[in-house]
Amino acid sequence: MVDVREAITRAHHEEWARVIAALNRRFGDLDIAEEAAAEAFATAVERWPADGVPPNPGAWLTTTANRKAIDRIRRENKRDGKQREARMLYDDNPPEPVDAIEDERLRLIFTCCHPALAMQTRVALTLRMVAGLTVPQIARAFLVQETTMQRRITRAKAKIKAARIPYRVPSAQDLPARVSGVLAVLFLVFNEGYLATGHDTDPVRHDLTAEAIRLTRLVRALLPDDGEVAGLLALMLLTEARRAARVSTSGELVTLAEQDRGVWDAALIAEGHRLVRERLAAGMAPGRYQILAAINAMHTCARDVRDTDWSQVVANYDQLVRLDPSPIITLNRAIAVAELDGPEVALATVDRLEHDLAGYHAYHATRADLLRRLGRSQKSRAAYDKAIELAGNTAETAYLTRRRDQLG
Repeated sequence: MVDVREAITRAHHEEWARVIAALNRRFGDLDIAEEAAAEAFATAVERWPADGVPPNPGAWLTTTANRKAIDRIRRENKRDGKQREARMLYDDNPPEPVDAIEDERLRLIFTCCHPALAMQTRVALTLRMVAGLTVPQIARAFLVQETTMQRRITRAKAKIKAARIPYRVPSAQDLPARVSGVLAVLFLVFNEGYLATGHDTDPVRHDLTAEAIRLTRLVRALLPDDGEVAGLLALMLLTEARRAARVSTSGELVTLAEQDRGVWDAALIAEGHRLVRERLAAGMAPGRYQILAAINAMHTCARDVRDTDWSQVVANYDQLVRLDPSPIITLNRAIAVAELDGPEVALATVDRLEHDLAGYHAYHATRADLLRRLGRSQKSRAAYDKAIELAGNTAETAYLTRRRDQLG
């Protein structure tokens, strides 16, 4: 039973986007695709423990989802009768080639990221359709209520259907205008994999980080001269390089300062550094992802945390704040400032963010650490308690609990 559950979980991680993409290509309706895919996985939960895991789980799920979709259409629309039914039952469309341009998941991303949709809606819809994240997980990423996020996703699917938004990669001239939404999606997919939300999931989901990197490589093949595409790929590679050191054998998050740098992936770091150097040599003003990649390059080139050039890290954050003066960027800058100018200076900045980040666990975790370093144990404990309450990752919860319990 344990093996079957693991197989179902693995299939959901690996096959969700493929099933959604296949159904959307055939039926042209994301709502039908999502519902049928969900029903197929529910059927797998019922059938696989008794029948065994099929040799090709993806093919089984796609076939089952197709049948579920046909059943739904039959129930909802009997007007077109035999002609429509025959077209559904005998799908004689030849399979399309899967390569850098024709990858179905990439086309699904571009469909969900159509400019007819608001930017946040594009990101949320793609996280649901492509990454298979739950509505609560997506709501956490956007710091909004679950009901708000569910309405946003529902409206987006309806708009795609009503506007007949095509299921394809845009033409070459349209690509640059469309890519920003795609990059935002891929970045959030990667982040969810690197520190997954939900107490019933692995703290690190390599399937999501690997898929985000794979799709970003495809986008880079489409736009090899785009600095932000290269920057995002570099950022992902430099972050993924540290994955093996992120969680201890006991299942606890390991911070950057405490990680064993000897187990970092040297090949990924070298590739990421090369991309960062290429963008610097281009002499173009960097965008958000290029600056974040440069910050990560500073971290990964230091042999020890004490060797980190914090003044350069803060300078990069200063540049980033001018591009993106969001509360989360300001919070991350404050963490670097604490290393350069001390925790008291950083705490003054962090405290000003309370109104914007009161529901964000990392705000309280950062504040707790700064207060701990200043010897204010009682206030630090209260901040740790709040961070633990809001944290959605088992490894992070374990780390925060230990740090809290170490307070005098």
